[in-house]
Amino acid sequence: MNILVCVKQVPDTTEIKIDPVKNTLIRDGVPSIVNPFDGYALEAAARIKDKNKDTQIIVVSMGPPQAQAALKECLAIAADKAYLVSGRTFGGSDTLATSYILSNAVKKIEELEGIKFDAIFCGKQAIDGDTAQVGPEMAEHLGLPQVTYGLEAELDGDMLKVLKEDSDGNQIIGVKLPAVVTFTKPAWDPRYPTIKRKMAANRAKIPVLGDDAFPEIDVTRIGLKGSPTHVKKTFVPQKKSGGIKIVKEGEETNEDLAKKLFTLLSDASII
Repeated sequence: MNILVCVKQVPDTTEIKIDPVKNTLIRDGVPSIVNPFDGYALEAAARIKDKNKDTQIIVVSMGPPQAQAALKECLAIAADKAYLVSGRTFGGSDTLATSYILSNAVKKIEELEGIKFDAIFCGKQAIDGDTAQVGPEMAEHLGLPQVTYGLEAELDGDMLKVLKEDSDGNQIIGVKLPAVVTFTKPAWDPRYPTIKRKMAANRAKIPVLGDDAFPEIDVTRIGLKGSPTHVKKTFVPQKKSGGIKIVKEGEETNEDLAKKLFTLLSDASII
């Protein structure tokens, strides 16, 4: 089985700061990490490989040259090979343009490796954008069935059984391969890299698929000019103070406090 896992290098959201004048993200000095949801997708692929030893896991990321660090982290954890998609013409791509580029990258990697991917795993969303659009859009570009909000996946013949998070609980969905699955946070944490794999990952040479790797790509659908959506402004919402604190006085019971709360909410026309 051949699984492609799409990953993104994102800024650590615990360290994000906003420029108060430009209203843009300050990336200088902010540590970058593998998007956590993509880490869950990689772990799901690794668990399939644990049971099916002939499984090959390839990771791909679209981004600047420094995104190789994220790919090497994936190699250290579970991936067998990695590819970076990086080119000047790809800069400024929104989710639609990004998914189109990655869909072309899927075909290019299949050509280079002489394989066909049985499954494409993605995180449900990136924590720096939270759009949850790239995975489903890739499925549409490639004409593949898709399952979103996956928690676990298990190979079952020519099908994949996916435990999927649902608003009413979890459900198991069978999807015929090849397919695209996006993953959310499961009950378990991703595995840690071993020293041996980490050393091998540090020595790995990651192939870069640049602008010239896709001679047939439609340039009107990539980059800033090929992106129908644009970020107008990024800002941190102002902190608002407010709320009501009900203090227990004297011999008041919990029932008395509940009546106080009810009166306050009624006077404010909330209930």
